[in-house]
Amino acid sequence: MECISVFDMLKIGVGPSSSHTLGPWRAAERWIKELKSQDQFDNVEKIIINLYGSLSLTGKGHATDFAVMLGLYGSDPETIPTESIHNIINTIKEEQIIQFDGRRSLVFNPETDIIFNKKFLPFHANALTFTALINGKPHVSTFYSIGGGFVIKEERTNDKINKALKGTFPYPIDKGTELLAYCEELQKPISEVVLENEKSIRSEDHINEELKRIWDTMLNCMYTGCHTEGNLPGGLNVRRRAHDIYQTLKGEDAYTNIYDWLSSIRNTEVKFRQILKWVSCFALSVNEVNASLGRVVTAPTNGSAGVIPAVLMYYLVIENHDANFEEIKRFLLVAGEIGSIFKKGATISAAMGGCQAEIGVSSAMAAGALCELHGGSPEQVLIAAEIAMEHHLGLTCDPIGGLVQIPCIERNAMGAIKAINASELALDTDPSNVKVPLDDVVNTMWETAKDMNTKYKETSEGGLAVRVNMADC
Repeated sequence: MECISVFDMLKIGVGPSSSHTLGPWRAAERWIKELKSQDQFDNVEKIIINLYGSLSLTGKGHATDFAVMLGLYGSDPETIPTESIHNIINTIKEEQIIQFDGRRSLVFNPETDIIFNKKFLPFHANALTFTALINGKPHVSTFYSIGGGFVIKEERTNDKINKALKGTFPYPIDKGTELLAYCEELQKPISEVVLENEKSIRSEDHINEELKRIWDTMLNCMYTGCHTEGNLPGGLNVRRRAHDIYQTLKGEDAYTNIYDWLSSIRNTEVKFRQILKWVSCFALSVNEVNASLGRVVTAPTNGSAGVIPAVLMYYLVIENHDANFEEIKRFLLVAGEIGSIFKKGATISAAMGGCQAEIGVSSAMAAGALCELHGGSPEQVLIAAEIAMEHHLGLTCDPIGGLVQIPCIERNAMGAIKAINASELALDTDPSNVKVPLDDVVNTMWETAKDMNTKYKETSEGGLAVRVNMADC
């Protein structure tokens, strides 16, 4: 049984896409390590990259070519100053030289050395190959970006695709029924069962430190989005709306740091309609930062990065002003575990399952996590996750221009609102009367993903992507 950590499901990176940006970036880093382990790094004479399938069809809009270059350059998505990205890319393009891992100068022309192939490789829709010329001979290595920033090499059957991550947890979980069994056996809520698993591979101090870092990144992302105006890059001329919504809700108060900002929002009196606007504002703010190659938390993907912080922020500023890090910790632990169940049983890749695999999963994660904070039983937590996903089944991925903007940004707001609603419905549900358990909706989601037409799986070849002309935007 595979073991996926919360920190595999929630990881810090750069937008706009976990599968098309973060994954290829990590693949380039892994390829460099592979070359070094084979004592071939210093012998590389030239580099050629081939992008296949969805990585090719929407790669330009998702900055896949940027990600590959930044990975080859030796930059890390968690630490790179995001304001330096365009300077690095422009320098490579102008000089047609890349500093390979920051150590070696190689001739590199992105226009000819990054090749976009529309054909799909048989194993996964997101494939890329790195070719190194060594002593005049090509050495090829193929990677697959399987969603959420996860990257693998070996071919596996789809239902075992995640076996790249192996480990030993004291309470291994693949399904919701197994999670509930451990909760019953240990008489613990879901968050504590997940914590026990995490403590088997790292100290609790380290867990707390990393969860705080994740939340701080989410909080900074929301703050940045609420305080940045103008149009998003990419050619669609999409106006940032989080700033405008925030201004109508709060205006510019006097605060000296991000935590004062959080406190100022908590002290704002709100009505129902304003609650909807606040949640939407938080979700939009994150994904506008994501669309601008900003730093976000993949949760479980970049395209769906706004749902979980928006719902958690809702709880902190609307529902419980006395909440502190313990509530944040519990929320993220539960969300991560629910996400891992979907990843193991279905997919979190839009290129494999459409947007149900991104917004649907993130909404389910947030719904379950919120339900626990509201005192829901483990059974009700999984009911909340099931309800949220049930009403995202079949959601297509049809980004206009291959950009993670329309309809992606608004879908985060919708996913967050649905998560809150799902949590409330679950809290009023008697678990003995449940007709559709979580495991059934996970299986249904995977069956739906397999039945879905390929053009609705992050190819920009169907839906809104072909109904809307970018030239008219």
